[in-house]
Amino acid sequence: MFELDRKLLLKNNAADRIRGSLIGGACGDALGYAIEFSPEREIFAHYGTEGIVSYELDPYSGLALISDDTQMTMFTADGLVAAVLDESPDDPRAYAAKAYQDWLLTQINSYTEVLRMDPSELNGNVTWLLRKPQMYHRRAPGNTCLSALISNKDKAVSDYIASPRNESKGCGGVMRVAPIALMPYNESIEKIDMEAAQIAAVTHGHSLGYMPAALLVHIIRRIVYPEQTLTLKEIVLEGCDTIYRLFRTDAHVERMVSIIQDAVRLSHSSVVTDLEAIHRLGAGWVGEEALAIAVFCALKYEDDFGRALIAAVNHGGDSDSTGAICGNILGAVIGLDGIGEEWKEHLELSDEITELADEILNI
Repeated sequence: MFELDRKLLLKNNAADRIRGSLIGGACGDALGYAIEFSPEREIFAHYGTEGIVSYELDPYSGLALISDDTQMTMFTADGLVAAVLDESPDDPRAYAAKAYQDWLLTQINSYTEVLRMDPSELNGNVTWLLRKPQMYHRRAPGNTCLSALISNKDKAVSDYIASPRNESKGCGGVMRVAPIALMPYNESIEKIDMEAAQIAAVTHGHSLGYMPAALLVHIIRRIVYPEQTLTLKEIVLEGCDTIYRLFRTDAHVERMVSIIQDAVRLSHSSVVTDLEAIHRLGAGWVGEEALAIAVFCALKYEDDFGRALIAAVNHGGDSDSTGAICGNILGAVIGLDGIGEEWKEHLELSDEITELADEILNI
């Protein structure tokens, strides 16, 4: 069972870090979304030698648009809070899966169509986000997420890792799980890590699709609810040790741990450029690469949120996901108050994201 301890929120002064992690992830997502599918030569030819360094605002709304990464992160948070409100906090993965069915409805139907649906047609129907017309935008949703949710919408699963949906190791599992780390669960960090893996496995069945989710949640959890004073580097390395222990029989755990250790080493290099380091780590389309790129940028620019995001998105890979994950981590480190106004201003759905953070704080 998953029990809550609301005293954790006050004991750790967690409010600013919880808001910062969710808003920070959206900032990185919005910065990277503008160039997600652009080749590097086009990015630097269009934006200059540093690449994109500020939001490219939508000409119609004047907003920095978020992608499916932030959409799904929001639905994760909404589902986890719904579990508590339904007095079922012991079943986070079931409510996350229901919340993703709500997100799926926003991707394959119009807002009006969903309003007209019979309740029996609403496979999840646990989130208030489903009633928000602003959520009904397709922002390059991942094919794996869509296909996994469509094919399994009527199937109840208790253990997604034991019953894999597919063999995908795409980054769609890791980029949405930050809210699990933010919940005031009175449980061991290992149990929370494993639940993050299960929630990623709702759509991504390869272990390199769900192990990164466990590691990301471990990192953010240690930042938001610290049990001892650790540097971010120490947290990352501790997380690697924990993931290695939790998944010690998995054939791919060596790859998972080694690429994060590479990211840590590269973050201290003075001779390798950011882009060269990212090229060594990968393109970010798969889970372990996306997390590694985000960790590299967060460690190298731990004291400069904007510079970290700029480094995280300016490459020819999955820019919005690497930016979002980096923002989730550093947003937790510096808190909402530490994020510059230039990143919070014009951010799409910032009020709704803050509302979700405040729901976590008030459960």
